[in-house]
This record gives sequence, C-alpha cells and structure tokens, in this order.
Amino acid sequence: MMTPELAANRPAARSVTLKEARVNCDVRISSIQGPACDRLRDLGFCEQMQLRKLSNGRNLLCTVCGAKMAISRELAEQVIVDLLN
Repeated sequence: MMTPELAANRPAARSVTLKEARVNCDVRISSIQGPACDRLRDLGFCEQMQLRKLSNGRNLLCTVCGAKMAISRELAEQVIVDLLN
C-alpha cells in the first residue's frame, strides 16, 4: 500500500488525446468523449483499455487486445488517454 507521502510525490498521469500521443507509446484510455463514442466502444475502445499507438498518419494505427486497428484522426481526438511510458 502506498503511503500518502509517496502518493503525493508520484507524478500524475498525463492525459492527452490519442491523436496527440507519441508513436510507440503505451496508453490507457481514461475516457471517450464526443459524438462517435458509441461507435468507438463498438470497435473495442473502452475506458481502462490499454493500447499502443503504432503510426500517426492520415489514419492512426494502434494495437488493442493484440489486434491492429486503424481509426481516423477525428475519432482519435475523442479518445482521452493516460500516458504509461
């Protein structure tokens, strides 16, 4: 168990959109916000899911549960993630 002193000194997770995350960065989805949130959840993007961003082109390629998926940059702006590394 982490003491309050250690928790206070631990850096907070930084939240960004999936679009803003670096390539080859591991992230955890903290929230999905926007008009396409139901569609994203249907694709397997849900809160607390861990994924890795693989490319940053016209479409973003990432791995979710071992499967590679491409989503548009517009959809990636609706996925808020915490950086893990």
